[in-house]
Amino acid sequence: MEGTSLYLPIVILLMQCSPSVPVTVATNRHKVEVREFSDAVLSCTFHTEKEQNPRIEWKKKGKDVSFVYYDGHFRAPFEGRATIEGATVTLKRVTQDDAGEYRCEISAPQDSVSLGETNVTLKVLVPPHTPSCEIPSAAVTGSVVQLRCRDQQSIPPATYSWFKDNQLISQPRHANATYLINSHTGVLEFRAVAKDDTGRYSCQASNGVGPAKMCEGKHMTIEDVNVSAVVAAVVVVCLVIACGCGGFLLHRNGFFSPGHRGRSNVNYIPPPQEPQDFKHTQSFML
Repeated sequence: MEGTSLYLPIVILLMQCSPSVPVTVATNRHKVEVREFSDAVLSCTFHTEKEQNPRIEWKKKGKDVSFVYYDGHFRAPFEGRATIEGATVTLKRVTQDDAGEYRCEISAPQDSVSLGETNVTLKVLVPPHTPSCEIPSAAVTGSVVQLRCRDQQSIPPATYSWFKDNQLISQPRHANATYLINSHTGVLEFRAVAKDDTGRYSCQASNGVGPAKMCEGKHMTIEDVNVSAVVAAVVVVCLVIACGCGGFLLHRNGFFSPGHRGRSNVNYIPPPQEPQDFKHTQSFML
């Protein structure tokens, strides 16, 4: 008993000399992912050393740092659609504008370390929208044809699948396939289309957030090259070129100049002129 009483002052002295825990700030989720128009909880917990009334602030990082919660009030655009419990903030019906990095700051002036903070990144997930599709109505056999599909609003970015006559077009299994599908860019490319590729095509966008969306199908017709029409077109073009060249050469040689049009007879001989002396004699006789 006497030995214990000897150690007791030492234990009390050590407790008094041991450093206190300064303000600490933490979160249970540094990355929060929620669907658009749902609620997002940005957690923030803290512990102070001495301060009984710490100051709680939330800020959002961007081009400039803006206040979310300051001096006991939410600031625009969060005013009226956000709540706080302790230091944890709940944002109501978030949109893409709310996505970004947030910072919870706790100020405790009476603590040895007076400021603590933690960061939370909010990602707002957007389900697929109806993609825009570019599908040619016609093409000739043997040509390269690209069909395009794009949804620029979905987050994360959508992946794409193509359908022909409501049947899924599978990814090609060998290198010498006649077509290629890029599920990330939404491009379906035919290296050399054939008449069998004629059909109604549509594209579907999906990203795992909401239901997949499909664009309206469009019919694409593959036709053989009309050889007779091509030959006729070539003949017409040749005739036009020949006429143009001929006209140019005639114009260059002066065929269309006014002087050239006046030369109607090369052997033209002007009429003889009356001698001047004869005219003078007639005047004297009168």
